[in-house]
Amino acid sequence: MQKYDVVIAGAGPGGISSAIECVKMGVKKVALLEKTDGILAMIREYYKAGKRVDKDYKGQVVDLKGHIPFTDSNKEATIELFMNLLKENNIEVFYNHEVDRISKENNSFITRTTNNDVFQSQFAIVGIGKMGKPNKPSYPLPMSLRKKINFNINDCVAGEKILVVGGGNSAVEYAIHLAGMATTTLNYRRKEFTRINDENARELEKSLQNGLESKFGIDIISVVDDNSQLKVTFSDESTQVFDRIVYAIGGVAPVDFLKKCGIQVDSNGCALCNEHKESNISNLFVVGDILFKNGGSIGLSMNDSYVIATTIAERL
Repeated sequence: MQKYDVVIAGAGPGGISSAIECVKMGVKKVALLEKTDGILAMIREYYKAGKRVDKDYKGQVVDLKGHIPFTDSNKEATIELFMNLLKENNIEVFYNHEVDRISKENNSFITRTTNNDVFQSQFAIVGIGKMGKPNKPSYPLPMSLRKKINFNINDCVAGEKILVVGGGNSAVEYAIHLAGMATTTLNYRRKEFTRINDENARELEKSLQNGLESKFGIDIISVVDDNSQLKVTFSDESTQVFDRIVYAIGGVAPVDFLKKCGIQVDSNGCALCNEHKESNISNLFVVGDILFKNGGSIGLSMNDSYVIATTIAERL
């Protein structure tokens, strides 16, 4: 069994920031566990090359309080910044270590991973995010065409007929990008986009004028296999056939994992915490967008990390 002062589950912005802030506060033995083979998995997998990474979210301007010099950036620069910070602060990162459970035993936390490694610590931080597991639609999807149903645009091919589903920044950015290389339709169940930033709103308007097709204010009723293509039936009773569908409809809170760890959640599946971001279990903290119903910003996560690290340093 490996022993640490703090063990952190998840190497997203919140988890990494928590590790760095703990070290800056004088906490010596910190372990960061990440289920994938690299940091910032959501940004790496679901952000297209060059995509903006904003410090703030939905206009919620955050005054950073910690030691990390983060500003609005893009995908590549953000990954580089956090990688360099981990190296500079000698953070021990365990990749391909998916946390299965965190339990409190005799005033210590025992963190067990799915590959049977065990870590003991005085404090533990849950930093897994909602977007690690993308939302899927409520209606059935044809298993025969699962390779043509995606949650990012990595497999999209020029010349295809593509349907993008969603109403957030990612969906809009996907559609705008794809419209330059393929016949693309953007579907959103509402008529107005209230969750996208101003820049994306302007670019969406331009793209709609230049060929991006739209199905706004309309739901999808069903998706079926039609001679190896995706036949989509909409709530306006129209049907269209596509080569590929890209869903960008958000993520889900890992409620089952939180409950397995004994962390209480509210009716929206958000972890319940006090002002120190401490769960109902003493010295077990939570950071990141699993604290928020509609998602939180990187800036908020970084400030919460600073609060957590300050609390841990005071208790050591």
